[in-house]
Amino acid sequence: MRRPAFLLAAFAAAALALAPALADARPGGGSSMGSRGSRTWSAPPSTGTAPGTARQMDRSWTEPSRPGGSLGQAPYSRPPIGQPGAAGGLFSRSPFMAGLLGGLIGTGLGGLLFGHGLFGGFTGFGSFLGFLLQIAIIVLIARFVLNAIRRRQQPAYAGAGAPGGMARQAQGPGQGPGDRIGHPPRPGYGGGSGGGAPAGQPLQLTPADFQAFEATLKTVNEAWSRQDERAMRAVATPEMMQFFGNDLADLARRGWRNETRDTVLEKGDLAEAWREGGRDYATVAMRFSQIDVTRRISDGAVVEGDLNRRQTVTELWTFTRSPGGPWMLSAIQQTG
Repeated sequence: MRRPAFLLAAFAAAALALAPALADARPGGGSSMGSRGSRTWSAPPSTGTAPGTARQMDRSWTEPSRPGGSLGQAPYSRPPIGQPGAAGGLFSRSPFMAGLLGGLIGTGLGGLLFGHGLFGGFTGFGSFLGFLLQIAIIVLIARFVLNAIRRRQQPAYAGAGAPGGMARQAQGPGQGPGDRIGHPPRPGYGGGSGGGAPAGQPLQLTPADFQAFEATLKTVNEAWSRQDERAMRAVATPEMMQFFGNDLADLARRGWRNETRDTVLEKGDLAEAWREGGRDYATVAMRFSQIDVTRRISDGAVVEGDLNRRQTVTELWTFTRSPGGPWMLSAIQQTG
């Protein structure tokens, strides 16, 4: 293979292997992770800020088979090695894709070691383009199959795609789909879940609670940019800190660091708030904008994102607290 084609092949293979980490480098890695007590595997009600479907948890210490067990304890105990949620990371959401890309890279490196070129069985630039086309087709098929499997595993989310579908279940007479952050919630609002009657008692929140949620959003992003795990630990549960730590380590191994700066809450409202097992929980939908860039550690060069362009994200954040204690971030869920 001629040198230009060889370099192009090496670049394409590296881009395929590393792109998922670059695209979702902000806190949470673009995944749904954490625990929401007995409602971990139930859909939060839709709200005006997040009117569609909330994605099911990709990483959680709460077992799907025991969504209501050990209330208040599951988020605070480390699972044994080998259990779901024992290890996170940016590739943990799709091990099949990680293995596929790793195999392709390994095949290419093997060809180099044995003197057959990066793709030893392929000769000529036309064959190389055909090889790339095959990779693209395999990736598309794999994504289709994984998405289909994920949809089948989400029975609790049935009907959630219709805007306001679950919100109507959560409303009482005269109530809207959610209470705005910064405004006191209407009396009796507690939300519902996607699978029948929710566990726990409705919880009344105050303006101070919503201010705490917004402050935590900014604290987490500022600490993430500094890689200050101590500051994040002050506002997040041990479970969330394990996931944050795994993702920071994944980025560092690739020679990158992500910065999310100037975070501004554009809109937020309450999805549900409840009390169970001696703990309070609140899930809020938040749409926020920020500068999100990924830098190369070695020289500080920006490899993803734009320093002059704000990105807007909508996520569902769940907070928990013990009686008299501060609110702690216990889950982040993606929408759509």
